[in-house]
Amino acid sequence: MAKALITGVCGFVASHLARHLLEMKDEVIGSYRWQEDSSRIDDIKNKIKMVYMDLNDQISILRVLTQNKPEHIYHLAAESFVPYSYEVPIQTIETNTVGTARLLEAVRFIREFIDKDYDPRIHVCSSSEYYGKVDENEIPINESNEVRPGNQYAVGKVGADAAAYFYYKYYGLKVIRTRFFTHTGWGRTMGSAEVNFAKQIATFEKMYEELKNMKGEDWEVKKDSIEFYLKHGNLHSLRTWANVKDAVKAYYLLIRNGIPGEVYNIGGIVNKTIGEMLDYMISLSPIKDKIKKELDPNLVRKMDVNLQVVDIEKIQKAIDWKPTTSFEETIADVLNYQRSLL
Repeated sequence: MAKALITGVCGFVASHLARHLLEMKDEVIGSYRWQEDSSRIDDIKNKIKMVYMDLNDQISILRVLTQNKPEHIYHLAAESFVPYSYEVPIQTIETNTVGTARLLEAVRFIREFIDKDYDPRIHVCSSSEYYGKVDENEIPINESNEVRPGNQYAVGKVGADAAAYFYYKYYGLKVIRTRFFTHTGWGRTMGSAEVNFAKQIATFEKMYEELKNMKGEDWEVKKDSIEFYLKHGNLHSLRTWANVKDAVKAYYLLIRNGIPGEVYNIGGIVNKTIGEMLDYMISLSPIKDKIKKELDPNLVRKMDVNLQVVDIEKIQKAIDWKPTTSFEETIADVLNYQRSLL
């Protein structure tokens, strides 16, 4: 049992991590900003100590750390929506890089000037976006792959990654870095490809049911012609797919057993293109025969990370962990969550 701080506890991955830590009997402290949607943790909020903290406000970070002295810090808070990062690049980099440095500096300050015995283990969550667009001969991607950020979110994460290494190397903070590849599941709302598709499919299904109710029970017998067009971008991008439930188990084990200063790639074991994932998701719909795919040029990124295939040998040597949730269950979770919102 440990006292654990999760930064950005209202987020998708952080909410799953909070549940896992509570199941493992940890004491959970969760940081949030005033405007955040906390609906993901409504059912467990009374079990978490909620604390206000903003990565762009040093005093709020110092206050939370000095008042609570968490033994484990899971740093998941970030500006994480890639399209948004193009619109507010400076804020994105400020939050993701400088915000991480502020958090680490606060730990260093407390240890140096307030409590010399304060020495928490810190997990800084970086991203597979660190590697950016790779060549075919570079996959699967290991931790020594070259850094090639392809957007401002990635730039901010590269900076956070570097700050974490520096604070370990220079100040001796017990910092562990992770770079997680595609992970998704129940509760994800960010506009990633699988969420975008699930929203469209769930909406089509609802529209179809409403049409049936309007036209009467014999509508399908009349074989009315109706089709739904699902908009998509690049379907050829290759991904290694993982479930968020497996991700947070890795985080829990790494903060206890990972080696400070090291960085670990985390990901699944199933490789499928975006198109293959979409085809499977469509196959789960009762109206699959009525859903047609249509390319939307606005959904095609100028610089797409099209070969995100991960090598997880290092983490599997470090801790007793492997992904156990199937690709099929993961994609069904994404679709069912979007259905539950309608």
